[in-house]
Amino acid sequence: MAKADISRRHHDEPMAAMNVVPLVDVMLVLLVIFIVTAPILTHAVKIDLPKASSAVNITKPEHIEFGIREDGSLFWNGEAVTFDQLPQRFAAVATQQPQPELHIRADRLVPYEQVAKVMATAAKAGMVRIGFISEPEGQ
Repeated sequence: MAKADISRRHHDEPMAAMNVVPLVDVMLVLLVIFIVTAPILTHAVKIDLPKASSAVNITKPEHIEFGIREDGSLFWNGEAVTFDQLPQRFAAVATQQPQPELHIRADRLVPYEQVAKVMATAAKAGMVRIGFISEPEGQ
């Protein structure tokens, strides 16, 4: 008789788990509604934008080829320069708009200290676009 009471009590208790399938269905419908209406809301204000009168001017900024040989000689676009001339040259170039890129091409046997001095001089003068030129591996 005790077994019958336990099984009857188990069936009379309310269900503890909630059925979430209807909730998921409603959420999917709301998601579809938001996806469909979102693009409509972003273009609610009509604005007549002016037409461009000229083509886009895409010009590459100038660049300075700066070379450092193994013997320490310096070259500015192929022209031999001294280290004392660099601050004035870098300062003159740093004020140009757009600022030219400084491409440093150093011999592989040049000590890094010398390259770092050139970079520091360029940075002090206001040069912000400094890059290195190297050969691809295998050449």
